[in-house]
Order: sequence, then structure tokens, then C-alpha cells
Amino acid sequence: MKPNVGGIDRILRIVAGLVLIALAAFNAVGQWSWVGYIGVVPLLTGLFGFCPAYPLLGLNTCPMKKQP
Repeated sequence: MKPNVGGIDRILRIVAGLVLIALAAFNAVGQWSWVGYIGVVPLLTGLFGFCPAYPLLGLNTCPMKKQP
């Protein structure tokens, strides 16, 4: 798995995932608290730097490294 999630994208995914999980954990979304646990997906994709949907869509936000 080559990284395909860039810096800003990773930060946004991690923050969004943590916010959704926190909302679910503190029952801030009421009867829909299970929806907040969907935040695990962006959290994991941000932490690992790989999104399985990106290759299917032809996307890559990871900056290219310069070849020596």
C-alpha cells in the first residue's frame, strides 16, 4: 500500500474522525449516536495515510517525492 493521502488531507481526516467519535461517546447526537462511530474510518485512513477509495476514483493527495 503506497500512501495516497497527503498532509492536510490526513490532518482533516484525523480531526473529523476524532470529532465524530467524541460526539458518539458523549451521546451528543442523541439516538443517532451509532453514526458517530463511522468516525473510525476517516481516523484510520488518516493515521495510515492510505484511503482504499482513492485508487478506485483515481485520486492521490500525497505529494510526489523527488527522485535523486
